[in-house]
Amino acid sequence: MSLDYQFPKSFWWGSAASATQTEGSKNGTSGETIWDEWFKEEPNRFFEGVGPDKTSDFYNRYKEDIKNMKDIGHNTFRMSISWARLIPGGKGKVNQEAVEFYNAVIDELLANDIEPFVNLFHFDMPLEMQEKGGWENREVIDAFVTYAETAFELFADRVETWFTFNEPIVPVEGGYLYDFHYPNVIDAKRAIQVAYNTIIAHAKVVELYHKNYNNKIGIILNLTPSYPRSNHPADLKASRICDLFFNRSFLDPTVKGEFPKDLVTLLEEYGQLPETRQGDAELLKNNTVDLLGVNYYQPRRVKAKEHLPNPYSPFMPEWFFDNYEMAGRKMNQYRGWEIYEKGIYDIMIDLKENYGNIESFISENGMGVQNEERFIKDGRIEDDYRIEFIKEHLKWLHRAIEEGCNVKGYHLWTFVDNWSWMNAYKNRYGFFSLDLKTQERTAKKSALWYAEVSKNNGFND
Repeated sequence: MSLDYQFPKSFWWGSAASATQTEGSKNGTSGETIWDEWFKEEPNRFFEGVGPDKTSDFYNRYKEDIKNMKDIGHNTFRMSISWARLIPGGKGKVNQEAVEFYNAVIDELLANDIEPFVNLFHFDMPLEMQEKGGWENREVIDAFVTYAETAFELFADRVETWFTFNEPIVPVEGGYLYDFHYPNVIDAKRAIQVAYNTIIAHAKVVELYHKNYNNKIGIILNLTPSYPRSNHPADLKASRICDLFFNRSFLDPTVKGEFPKDLVTLLEEYGQLPETRQGDAELLKNNTVDLLGVNYYQPRRVKAKEHLPNPYSPFMPEWFFDNYEMAGRKMNQYRGWEIYEKGIYDIMIDLKENYGNIESFISENGMGVQNEERFIKDGRIEDDYRIEFIKEHLKWLHRAIEEGCNVKGYHLWTFVDNWSWMNAYKNRYGFFSLDLKTQERTAKKSALWYAEVSKNNGFND
């Protein structure tokens, strides 16, 4: 049958999730992460006081979830391994119980013809590693490389696609600039060091993998196009600097093997350069990624600064731009985020034109909605808004592919409603709804729609 939007053969249809957001930190044996600690210290900062111990219980229900994934046409699924579960404390003895769990999950996925994509770090620093300074401390980089080596030795016989980090800029922003992740520091110099050391950790793991294995390793970046208010040179400059900070700071070193010169110059001018070591530049140059995961949710719109920053205030990226709300923008009113589907196309064209058309896929895209029970009809959530959201993004992704972009797949965030950091269960993203009291899963309308799309490898408008 001829479809309006037909995707390439072997396109990756699936979804993504993370260990901390699904496993339940009290299930099985596990070390503590920064999330367990922060929840203990400030439970009031988590929506309705729900912490990382109360998640969607994937630890006990992975068989049911994987059967449901197969039923709705998944051929791939991105998960993460919890460093604190596999090696409690971040270094030392491997937890055999965790090995058995992850082996069982990987085997179950493969038995259902779903390829596991495995990510090593999704915001979940082991507490003991954070107490040593987290990514500020090179010793933690060494421990991370050992953890990665352990994971490869245990699981790389069956897992062929690996990722080092998910959205590595988020712990930088949340933990060291804007106070929405532990350790809640506000200090740009430390933030920049954390970002730099994260990239070094990533490159060391890529080097290790390429030395010992022949399959693919990549990174997952949340790319957020920075659109200027106008074509005025001041607005264009503001958007260029915003793009340097929030996109190219990780995209260039991981894909091109070097930091953008403009960013280095700017940081040098303001005395914000990180401490580096001999051999770092060569390490980055020689260890670029094979595959790029792109998380896209919303655009960033910026304009030139209205007022000069206070010279006595701490250095911040916002010294160089102001955020701008475009009139008439389309909104997800529940989450407060702009919906701009063309952003997905603009990202892919940028990767094609400026990043060697690297093999990539949409590793997250999704729509969080509060109080979805308002849309229940005959026992099912009729989430037509989510179907519309996915469909409109897929149309632009299809266009990018038609224009020669090297796009291999689309993963929704997420499979079943999950715990979402400080937001806990405020906004629901899943194909399946979750009853937190009973842990019962129920397919939403979007799940059945996605099953048809993946079965037909495309859709009609």
